[in-house]
Amino acid sequence: MPENQVNTGHPRRWGILAVLVVSLLVVVLDNTVLNVALRTLADPVHGLGTTQSELEWSINSYTLVFAGLLFSFGVLGDRFGRKRFLAIGLALFGLASLASAYAQSPGQLIGARALMGVGAAAIMPATLSIISNVFDPRERARAIGLWAGAVGLGVAIGPIVGGALLERFWWGSVFLINVPVVLLGLALVGALVPESRDPKPGRIDLVGVLLSVVGLVGLTYGIINGGEHGFGRPVVWAAMLGGAAILAAFVAWERRVEFPSLDVKLFRDPRFSAAAGIIGLVFFAGLGVFFFTSFYLQLVRGYSPLETGLLFLPFAAAQLLFAPLSSAAVRRFGPKAVAAGGMALNGVALAGFVLVNAETPVWALCALFLVQGAGMANVVPPATESIMSTLPREKAGVGSAVSNTLRQVGGALGIAVLGSVLAGIYRGEVSPATAGLPGPARDAARESISGAYGVADQAGSAGGTVISAANDAFVTAMHWAAGVAAVVALLGVLVALGWVPGKRPAGRHEVAVERAAVASEPELARAS
Repeated sequence: MPENQVNTGHPRRWGILAVLVVSLLVVVLDNTVLNVALRTLADPVHGLGTTQSELEWSINSYTLVFAGLLFSFGVLGDRFGRKRFLAIGLALFGLASLASAYAQSPGQLIGARALMGVGAAAIMPATLSIISNVFDPRERARAIGLWAGAVGLGVAIGPIVGGALLERFWWGSVFLINVPVVLLGLALVGALVPESRDPKPGRIDLVGVLLSVVGLVGLTYGIINGGEHGFGRPVVWAAMLGGAAILAAFVAWERRVEFPSLDVKLFRDPRFSAAAGIIGLVFFAGLGVFFFTSFYLQLVRGYSPLETGLLFLPFAAAQLLFAPLSSAAVRRFGPKAVAAGGMALNGVALAGFVLVNAETPVWALCALFLVQGAGMANVVPPATESIMSTLPREKAGVGSAVSNTLRQVGGALGIAVLGSVLAGIYRGEVSPATAGLPGPARDAARESISGAYGVADQAGSAGGTVISAANDAFVTAMHWAAGVAAVVALLGVLVALGWVPGKRPAGRHEVAVERAAVASEPELARAS
C-alpha cells in the first residue's frame, strides 16, 4: 500500500481477523471430525447404534438447516448487528455441541445437529461481513485469503483430531471439543470485534425459508427412506413428490417476492447457473463418497479412527497445494478449462473407487484421495470466479449466498442419493447369506454393514461367514455408489464445457477475481 494513502481499516483489524478465524475453525472442525466418528456412532455398544439412515440424517439435519437459514441470517446480522449475531451463533453452536455430545438416542443427536446448523448459519455470514467492514478494500483480498486458509487447517487436522479423540475417549468427545473453542471465541469476540450494521438492510423472506427447508427435508426423507426400506411404498413417493412440489412452489414464490431468500432470477444467465450447478455437482459426488469411505476404511479394512483420519490427509494436502494455484491456472487457461479439468479429475478418482476392494494397497487409496482433492481444488475457485464475473459488484454477496446454498444442498442430496444406492445394493447382495439367521438378526444384518458386524459378534462360529458376506456386499454396493458419483462428475464436465465462460481479457479477469475473493466462503471443508 502506498505510504501517501490513508488506511481506512480498523486499528485492531488483524486481531479481529484472528478471532474470526477461530469462529470459522469451530465450524470446519466439526464437519471434518464427524466423518471419522460415523462408524463409532453406529456401534450399539460404544456408540448409539444408529442405522445408516439415522447417520445420514445426523449429517443432513445440520446441512439442510444451515442451507435454509444462511442467507436470511446474513440479513438479520446486517439489521441487528453482526457482532451480536456472531456471538449468538457461537453460543448456540456451543450449546448444541454439548447436547450432541450427551445425546442418549439417535433422535436426540439429529435434533442437536440441526440446532448446530442454526448456529453455523449465524456464524458464517457474520464473519465475512465483519471482514468487509473492518478492512481497507486494498487489504481485504489478503485478509479473506488468510481467513479461508483456516479451511485448509481444519481439513488437515479435523480427521486426525477426531481419530485421536475416539481412540482415547467416548464418541461424544468429537462434539465436546467444540465447547472450549466456542468459549475462547466468545471471549475474543466480546473483547476485540466492533459492532457494525447495514444502514439499509434487506427484509426477511420467512415464507421462502419455510418452503425451502420443508421441501428439501421432504425430498431428502423420501430418498433416504426409500434406500433403507425400498422405493415400492407409497409413503416414499409421497415424500419425494411432495417435497419436489413444495420446492417448485418455493421457486415460484422467490420469483415474485421483493427480498427473496434465494434470488432464482440469477439462474436466467446460463453462465451463472452452469457455474453454480457444477459446484452443487462436485459437492454431491464428494460428500456422498466420503460418507461410505469412512465405513469401508474402518470396517472392511479394519483401520482405527486415527488411522482413518490419517488416510484422509492426501485430500487435505491436495486442497492446500492446488487451491492457491487455481487462480494462476484460470488466468492462463480460463475458468471453462480449469473447471472442466477439475471435474474430470474428480471423475477419475471416483471411477477409481469402482476398482477398490478389500485388498487394495494403501498407497492406491491415498492416490485416489489426492486426485479427488486436486480436482475439487480446481473446481470451486474457477466456478466461484465465473459466478462473480456475471454479477455487478453490488450483488457480490447475493452471488456468494446462492453458490454457498447450492453447495450445502448438493452435499445433502449426495449423501441421501448415494447412501440410498449403497443401502439398496447392499441389502440385495447380503440377503442370500443372511437368510438362515433368526428374524431380528437377519433384519439387522441386512440393514447395514455395521448391523452385520453387530450380529456377527453374537453369532459365535457363524460370525466369520456373516462378516465375509457383509464385506463383499458392502464393497459391491460401494462400487455402484462410486459409479453413480463418477457419472455425476462427468455431467459436471459437460456442463463446464458447455456453459462456463472461457478465457477473458486480463482486465476483466482481475475484476472477477477480486469479486470472487470478496464473496468467497470456505466450504471445501464440507467435502472432507
